[in-house]
Formats: sequence, structure tokens, C-alpha cells
Amino acid sequence: MPAKTKHSNRVTLDDVAREAGVSAITVSRCIRAPEKVAAPSRLRIQAAIDRLGYVPHMAASALASRRTNVLGLIVPSVTNSVFSDVLLGVYDAIETTGLSVQIANSRYSPSEEETLIRTFLAQRPAGLIVSGVDQTPTGRALLEAADCPVVQIMDVTDDPIDMLVGFSHFDSAASVVRHFMEQGYRRPAILSARMDPRSQVRVSGFRREAERLGIFDPRRVVTTQGRSSVGTGCQLFADLMARAPDADCVFCNNDDLALGVLFEAARRNIRVPEALGVCGFNDLEISAYVNPSLTTVATPRYRTGQEAVRLVAVALGPGVEEAERHLRLEAKLVVRASSQPGWTGPTAP
Repeated sequence: MPAKTKHSNRVTLDDVAREAGVSAITVSRCIRAPEKVAAPSRLRIQAAIDRLGYVPHMAASALASRRTNVLGLIVPSVTNSVFSDVLLGVYDAIETTGLSVQIANSRYSPSEEETLIRTFLAQRPAGLIVSGVDQTPTGRALLEAADCPVVQIMDVTDDPIDMLVGFSHFDSAASVVRHFMEQGYRRPAILSARMDPRSQVRVSGFRREAERLGIFDPRRVVTTQGRSSVGTGCQLFADLMARAPDADCVFCNNDDLALGVLFEAARRNIRVPEALGVCGFNDLEISAYVNPSLTTVATPRYRTGQEAVRLVAVALGPGVEEAERHLRLEAKLVVRASSQPGWTGPTAP
């Protein structure tokens, strides 16, 4: 039998009023024009809203019918090609559902994501897709109380809010360390930028596996909170060479950084893969065509978008089978020239 879709009793204006010890009219006024409500009352009302997870019903048309036909999608970037592939999967899958997509960009900000969750839920969406599994406590509470299907994407967790489509960043990073060992490298390094939660998990996976194999050295972990780019990869590799010039292989948190490593290594006359193994993450198109071709982890971004839409559509209908509610997709290591001394394979697929 299909599992029941997620439903919760919706918190009302009167609930907030009782919690805050004020009238419903005062709560309504505080939401519409907070400057007209005395500060002590305003603070009590906001605290009650946060505790109860109240979302104002701002879309009148949605109140008349139970929901709109809008599928909300919150991503941390609309310029990052990784999420462009997710969007393509979403748009291709939604064509036959009768739903429309609204996209919001959280800019890797947890507080902005929380605000966007409130905004979407106020519009009574048909469903909501959110990136990652690391929402703020308030954001998570809002999603748990949402009267619509919710799908978390691009990561895995043992405690999803509702439905999940993702892959393991931790296991993917560990597989890269094992690959380096199999190819004869013994002093692995990792370079990472931005350090969003998924980046941090990759670093953890790298470290855990390197420690297990007895080859971890903290000098060979170089990170920055700055934006990820090819130029950042060049700089991080230069920093690595200054700190740990004995590093003989480098796992980069994404392909942009890895391309920067290839360029900086060439500038320094460091031969890849003979003197230095390099691996990226995501398998962007350019990775197969750069010279030497880049070993990387191919992530199922397009399929993630497709499956997330499918889960929402099914949840709005007959319901989703329990076995399908949490989809763990496979991220695959794609081995190319940059990590295989003696490589004789093609430079492109």
C-alpha cells in the first residue's frame, strides 16, 4: 500500500494569538504592519510564530482552493552549472504534471533559505524541493509542518523531513582516496572552497578514509570560504605546494578547482599524472576534454531533478510507496588520464 503523504494540522492565526496572549487582530496587524504594534507584544507574537511554525496565508486564490499548482524549488545558486543540470531535470519532468515551477536562490545562506521557505509556504504550493539536508531548526520545523510534499535533494540523511533524492558525498570522497592508493599515490591532499555543508561532508569523507589507511596529513588539507573558481583552484594548489610540497595527489571539491590545479601544475612544470594525480567532483563536460582528461566523480544531477518532480507528482496523487520515498542515487568515479600513470585511453568519451 502507498505510504500516506505528509500532512500536519495547520497552525492558525488564533493559535498564535493564544500563544502570545494577544488578540487575533493584533497578530494580523503585527504581520501586516509590525511598526504599529508595541515592541513587547511584537516580540511575543514573533516568538509564538517561531515556536508554532505559523505561515501567513497570503495567497487568497490558494485559500479558496487548497493549493496552488506551483512547485517551489530552492537552490543555493542559479549560476553554478551543477544546479543548472538539476533545473534541466526539473523542467523536463514537470511538462506532463500540470505544475509550474518557481525558483528561488538562497545564495548559500541558511537564513535566506529559511526566509524563502516561509515565502513559498505562504503561497500554498503544490510541493517544495529544497537543496541539502541541513536546514535551520526553524526551517526544518516549517517544512515538517507544511501541508504539501517536501523533497530534499543533493544529499542523504537518515532523518529526512519527508522525501529525499540524493547521493553520498562522504562515500564519494572516500572512493577517491582508495582510487589514489590503487594507482600508487601515497600522500593525498584535498582542496575545497565555499565550505557549504556538502563540501564539508566531502572533506570529512576524505579525511576519514585517509586516516583509516594511515595516510592522512593535516598539512595537506587546504580550504577557503571564498567562492569556487578555476582561479581559486590555482591559488589553493599554490598554497598547498607552500605547505606540503610532498603531496603526490589532489582531490578537489569540484571540477573548477581541479582545472585550476591542472593549469597551475603545468605552469610549475609538475607532470600530471606521473608526479601528481588529480581528481575533481561533478564531472562537468569540460572534464573529459581538458588535457590530461580529468578523473572526477560523476553526480546524478539531472536525474535528481527528474526524480524530485516525480515524487511530488505521485505524492499529490495516489501516494508514494514507502520504498521509493528515500532515493539514494549512485555517484560514480570516472577514471581518466589525470590519475592514471601510463594512461592510454581516449581523451574524451
